[in-house]
Amino acid sequence: MAGLGAAAAMGLPATEDKLPNGTRGADQVKVDKLPFGDQRTYYDGPTDQLHAMTAGSLLLKPGMSPHPPHRHPEEEFMVISEGAGEITVEGKVTQVGAGSMMYCAGGHLHGILNTGSKPLLFYFYKWKA
Repeated sequence: MAGLGAAAAMGLPATEDKLPNGTRGADQVKVDKLPFGDQRTYYDGPTDQLHAMTAGSLLLKPGMSPHPPHRHPEEEFMVISEGAGEITVEGKVTQVGAGSMMYCAGGHLHGILNTGSKPLLFYFYKWKA
């Protein structure tokens, strides 16, 4: 979903095909039940200053990764709020827990793995100017 379509699908008004202003709780967005965990996408579309913006969360099951380390054109932040795991950025592996944050520039290799015995919850923010 992107732009006006995403806003309309959620019953929210958008102006000029941009993401709508507002606040969304976890219970107000669609949950995608994936083999590796539950993903929520809170926002997905253009903003006043960006061509594309995606913000969401993933509750990652123990021992799982959403995919192998990968690259994409967007810059990305990940913020860990619960659990333990490791994040790989350009081949460097860092142990992470609640309060950890990753930044990765567009086109660079990165990934996440839940190494704990409980779910790992992280929020992600990707954008393209």
